[in-house]
Amino acid sequence: MQLGARLRSLRQAKGITRDQAGWAIRGSESKISRMELGRVAFKERDVTDLLRLYGIEDESEHARLLALAREANTPGWWHAYGDVLTTWFQNYLDLEQAAELIRTYEIQFVPGLLQTDAYARAVIMLGHGSKAQAEIARRAEFRMARKQLLTRPDPPRVWAVLDEAVLRRPIGGVAVLREQVEYLLEVSKLRNVRLQVMPFASGGHAAAGGAFSILRFGHSDVPDVVYIEHLTSGLYLDKREDVDQYAEAMGRLSIEAEPPQRTPEILRQVLADLTDE
Repeated sequence: MQLGARLRSLRQAKGITRDQAGWAIRGSESKISRMELGRVAFKERDVTDLLRLYGIEDESEHARLLALAREANTPGWWHAYGDVLTTWFQNYLDLEQAAELIRTYEIQFVPGLLQTDAYARAVIMLGHGSKAQAEIARRAEFRMARKQLLTRPDPPRVWAVLDEAVLRRPIGGVAVLREQVEYLLEVSKLRNVRLQVMPFASGGHAAAGGAFSILRFGHSDVPDVVYIEHLTSGLYLDKREDVDQYAEAMGRLSIEAEPPQRTPEILRQVLADLTDE
């Protein structure tokens, strides 16, 4: 992501379009876009050609950026789980690892970063129930490893708005849901996690269309990315008008939902209701 941001900055400073840059490396506008967003491996030849096009003659800068290219091509920890991960989701993991802020709205499940092992297994079973138990366990193991993002030395901020239905739907059974809600109560105490609940009483709201996430990065010249997950693919939006529309919806959601300070109270009430069942 850092290299992509730098290449984008250099290109824009020279007034060169993505089409022109793509032509210079025997590629396309789409390839340049993916490189600048860190969604594709960097070939050192391509980086060298782009630096020449952008007029970078400083040898130390060349060396630094080529070193970044080699670093960016180093497989992330999740590549060890390549047997159970699709390419389109691995692209998301690259972005998630680089994000400074992850805002998400969920209407059906607890976000993957906040799931317990039992809840994760129940969710995975819904989509992969015909798979062998070993594969189910492998997928759950990956999801638990992914949660380490929240407690690393420089964790991203995670701001999640959950529809109340997420807290009421007994995925895996009442006992599994109770454990999950207890975990949300604990994780909400992390300084980098903010949880809000959209109550049933709110009626319709700004994001009635479905779940989505917005990822923001620590570089001013790297645009936010909207991620929408489908059953067999993921959609990535980075055009300014698209991102602005989702950012506005997320802003309205955070206003319409119960304030974060009420989240513990709401979670405790859900636990009380589950105990009565």
